[in-house]
Amino acid sequence: MPDYFMGIDVGTGSARAGIFDAAGQLVGTDKCDITLYREPGGLVEQSSREIWQAIGAASKGALKSADVHPTTVRGVGFDATCSLVVVGEAGNPLSVSPSEDPNRNIIVWMDHRAVKQAEKINNQGHPVLRYVGGKISPEMETPKLLWLKENLPETFEIAWQFFDLVDFLTWRATDSLDRSVCTLTCKWTYLSHEYQWDDSYFESVGLGSLAREGYKRIGINVVEPGTPLANGLTSQAADHLGLTKGTSVGAGLIDAHAGGLGTVGASGNNAIVDTLAYVFGTSSCTMTTTKEPVFVPGVWGPYYSAMTPGTWLLEGGQSATGAAIEQLLQYHPASVEAADAAAKEGRSLPMWLADRAATQVMTLSDVALLANGTHVVPEFLGNRAPHSDPNTRAVIAGLSMDTNVENLVRLYVAGICGIGYGLKQIIKAQADSCAHIKTITISGGAGRSQLVRQLLADTTGVPVATPATQEPVLLGSAILGAVAAGAFSDVGDAMTAMSKNSERLEPAKDALRGYHDARFELFVKFQNLAREAATQT
Repeated sequence: MPDYFMGIDVGTGSARAGIFDAAGQLVGTDKCDITLYREPGGLVEQSSREIWQAIGAASKGALKSADVHPTTVRGVGFDATCSLVVVGEAGNPLSVSPSEDPNRNIIVWMDHRAVKQAEKINNQGHPVLRYVGGKISPEMETPKLLWLKENLPETFEIAWQFFDLVDFLTWRATDSLDRSVCTLTCKWTYLSHEYQWDDSYFESVGLGSLAREGYKRIGINVVEPGTPLANGLTSQAADHLGLTKGTSVGAGLIDAHAGGLGTVGASGNNAIVDTLAYVFGTSSCTMTTTKEPVFVPGVWGPYYSAMTPGTWLLEGGQSATGAAIEQLLQYHPASVEAADAAAKEGRSLPMWLADRAATQVMTLSDVALLANGTHVVPEFLGNRAPHSDPNTRAVIAGLSMDTNVENLVRLYVAGICGIGYGLKQIIKAQADSCAHIKTITISGGAGRSQLVRQLLADTTGVPVATPATQEPVLLGSAILGAVAAGAFSDVGDAMTAMSKNSERLEPAKDALRGYHDARFELFVKFQNLAREAATQT
């Protein structure tokens, strides 16, 4: 019987599982929604118990969908959002919430409660910050840990472990406390190129107790993605997932990095350094691989071996992309009418608007002309890169008194263009520091539209490659499981064998190129005004 590999992905709104064969072909998938709790002050929380239950349901559903026997699934890989999980002895959840609900024990990646703590850390100017683009983000874990220590000191003291979410999942699956070099390097300030933490950083920012106890609560054993963990699935975890005890489990990845792993190797190992992985979901992440360390102000990294072993990674992105489009559309009077029409067709509102826009023009590139005179800087949740400014906010310019659906289409197109210009800004900042790319590969649910992909190519001026699989993030995790099971010698070989592209969209030229260049200049001006306004009291 053929061998299969399972990828398990925990995003912001759901847990998903997918089963792939050794050629990267998806044979079955399923998902289970998870709850997102919001509180005033930028607080966003989840439950590790609920997520583990959702994973079990999705895994069993994927097995049923694929109609494969559990014994043929040789390896499992996990990915998840970079959210902070706080647990007490035996892994019992500890509340991080004003609600004091112990089930709400995850501070979600998008939670911005630690803005002041991030500012405090940045004011220290520690050399470690060179490896996060010069400024640490409130979306990262040490500012959140500092918030926890300052606001819930008893919880901080009694916590047995502080996990990045994917490391929590691999621990639940295998009982291994090994942490992924991806999570600790990208979000916790672990110096993977030196194979160590920096004691002086933790002492300087007020988290010295973690250093003095030998980092036992945040990670002692740090391993590369895809490394086999312990003895594979425990009996309890295997029953929960519907799989077999001892099934190989690979060290995991942050979800965006799994999307990168599932896409950048499609053209072979030699193309990895020429390709930017763009993971377009609720937020977006950009992953750029370099052979040598490159420091780009405002772009996280360089991180060693954080996605593909033996290379350096630059990580940028936008704090809100899919979520920004949803927020943008809610402001328009026609959004309810359009959402009802989309629901009747069984479609999401953004996909419905994309199709409606496409019917009004000769080519997909011409859709951008519908937004003429309307401009959006969609930074509702601040700027992740290249400005590292969590305080800036969105700009919408060029609104009229029109309240019809066609005007909503116009606003939607302007919003997608704004996301593209933000991506172009990141690509330009990296190129200015000699980290050049030739192709964008796209993954994530918000980037499945052909129209969106074409507009991203046009707004950035860079070709966009589309992965053959509809689930590149799940494929990235399945690659980890395949490597852990010994099906491939290393991650690079697995990427080449399991990932493929289906098409390549070229950017617009001539007059449309000039049109987008002019709009990009206005985007930067509006963005600068918004950042200036954010400093006013």
